[in-house]
Amino acid sequence: MDTQSLQAFLAVAESGSFSRAAEQLHLTQPAVSKRIAVLEAQIGARLFDRIGRSVGLTEAGRVLLPRARQILVMVDDSRRALSNLEGSVGGSLTLATSHHIGLHRLPPLLKAYTGAHPEVRLDLHFLDSEEAYQGVLDGSLEIAVVTLAPHPDPQLTVVPVWIDRLCFVCAHDHPLAKVTEPTLRVLCEHDAVLPGPLTFTRGLIEARFAAAGLGLPVALSTNYLETLKMMTAIGLGWSLLPERLVAGDLRVLAVDHPPIYRPLGYIVHRSRTLSNAARAMLEQLDAAREAAARNWETTGTGRSAG
Repeated sequence: MDTQSLQAFLAVAESGSFSRAAEQLHLTQPAVSKRIAVLEAQIGARLFDRIGRSVGLTEAGRVLLPRARQILVMVDDSRRALSNLEGSVGGSLTLATSHHIGLHRLPPLLKAYTGAHPEVRLDLHFLDSEEAYQGVLDGSLEIAVVTLAPHPDPQLTVVPVWIDRLCFVCAHDHPLAKVTEPTLRVLCEHDAVLPGPLTFTRGLIEARFAAAGLGLPVALSTNYLETLKMMTAIGLGWSLLPERLVAGDLRVLAVDHPPIYRPLGYIVHRSRTLSNAARAMLEQLDAAREAAARNWETTGTGRSAG
């Protein structure tokens, strides 16, 4: 059972298509089909049902899927462990981050990292935090820099780096802009535009309102904070946005309620052997964490370099 056949099997299983798997692996479709056929011959079972243009896993395919992931992760771990013996920082680093962190927190850090380690090929993925969590758990991502979950999986090492203060905001001409010190109950008299219902940030907000016995009147939602900012600025509702995102464009509401904070940081799998490139990235992130902690102690804000 060779790793190339397993990679082809995973690509087809995850994409649901031989043609999309071929594009992902930079192969022809017949080459992917041949690798699947070799794997089916080796295990003596059919892995996919092909009905028209639809491709689905057979029972044997469903049994093999998690084991194929484990095998490929073990092979990658072995390669990294051997490569690490050289002591050089190079190769590929698969890193995922959310759009907001990637745009507003990581650029200075990534610039410093690529300058210090030009031999590293950075494979950067912009994903929702929840999807990035799963990628680290599955082994497809080496590091994720994301909004941290309130109850992370015990298989993960979770390290907070920054703290985002979420500000209650509205458009300058919104009715709430005229209220001196609105309460949560007053906010609930107006439509809200908030992150999607399955996001960690939305969970933090809902928990705070639920503790006050209130339900959120959400009119619109999206996982992209920059889009939320735009919708808030044109008056579609009030929102909660990171402090560094709202300067000047929105009215910050002095809500009669303790601030809401969300932790941002990195996650890695406890059982994974990290490459030297990944270890060097964690050193950069740890340095950013220390700088943010010093800044928090002196200013009480999450504004920090990197």
